[in-house]
Amino acid sequence: MARALRVGLAGLGTVGGGVIKLLDTNAALIERRAGRAIEIVAVSARDRTRDRGVDLSRFDWVDDTAALATRDDIDAVVELIGGSDGPALVLARATLARGRAFVTANKAMIAHHGIELAEAAEAAGAALKYEAAVAGGIPVIKGLREGAAANEIGRVYGVLNGTCNYILSTMEQEKRDFAEVLAEAQALGYAEADPSFDIDGVDTAHKLSILASLAFGTRLDFGSVAIDGIRHVIAADIAEAHGLGFRVRLVGLAESNSKGLFQRVHPCLVPLGHPLAHVTGSLNAVVAEGNFVGRLFMEGRGAGEGPTASAVVADLIDIARGEFGPAFAMPVASLAQPAPAAAGERRGRAYLRFTVADRPGVLAEITAAMRDAGVSIESLIQRAATADGSVLLVMVTHESPERAVIEALDRLEGSQSITDRPMLMHILDI
Repeated sequence: MARALRVGLAGLGTVGGGVIKLLDTNAALIERRAGRAIEIVAVSARDRTRDRGVDLSRFDWVDDTAALATRDDIDAVVELIGGSDGPALVLARATLARGRAFVTANKAMIAHHGIELAEAAEAAGAALKYEAAVAGGIPVIKGLREGAAANEIGRVYGVLNGTCNYILSTMEQEKRDFAEVLAEAQALGYAEADPSFDIDGVDTAHKLSILASLAFGTRLDFGSVAIDGIRHVIAADIAEAHGLGFRVRLVGLAESNSKGLFQRVHPCLVPLGHPLAHVTGSLNAVVAEGNFVGRLFMEGRGAGEGPTASAVVADLIDIARGEFGPAFAMPVASLAQPAPAAAGERRGRAYLRFTVADRPGVLAEITAAMRDAGVSIESLIQRAATADGSVLLVMVTHESPERAVIEALDRLEGSQSITDRPMLMHILDI
């Protein structure tokens, strides 16, 4: 049997502890599958005294995380610190500069610095692996990079944030408001104390930009992702969508065609017949459409100790076998640099919700704005006035250019008849 793969582990939070537990529990199986043992030899974290539920006494403790990259008794470094910059990026650069394999679950760092790190890995002949950065335990990175490698992928999309999906599906099932469900998710540990990265769509956008690069053979372009989160979705939106035959999901979608690369994160109405409508709780799901393989659908737990640790150790097994190639499925020099595609000419249906004053002429004002912008209305629902005198007005448009819907909303900007921010959600007709 070959010499063990010696690992340095940076970050001993939930996932770091999970990696140690997994390597302990499945040691014999992992050794058989990898062709050699995988052993942690050194660890590093901010707090040496914290009880993490695992025995750390058998490992060397390194106070300076970056020193893991320079030790002669380490073959691969696992980074579970987090953050797009700071110690995580310093460790990544130092590890790859020395020709050591580097494994990370850090989607923000890959989204912002992935090309730089991939170039460093290629120059050093080292592995850069990040299966755990997107969709937790779902092997979507490997699926796109290897399983679908022979296909031209036209579209990749999915539910990529478990916190948002838990909130939306709980709002639907229990008919509760966003703020109340968010507070519960925080109390249960499903949402961070500051949930902005999740509920405002940034976390999903990080993951989407990585998937787009792998799917389309393009350079990472996080900056061109249009991002809108779920902060303004209300219980009435969930109920109205369900009545119309949809469920609300935060969807990250990327397409590549002759018009360029389109990337967007946005709450969408998903038809009940679409598999994404049935992704509930904290689950994630990814859909990729290949020209020969057709639609691929991958679903599973997108975060947490077990699923994320499973993805990290899967990367280590590949490294132990000597199985790794370019980080983004092809050398960086071969990655295309497409222009960002504008959303304006995209055609589709939209859901619009207005909160309006209960007085004559309001409906005429809104429908006139739609008419003047060239938007045709497919259906319209007006609910009875509430105690404060406001009325909920919901409409679904016929298929039209997205710029026309935006123009209609611009025409209504500043209207005294509209008492709250209008809600726009695209309909996922794919």
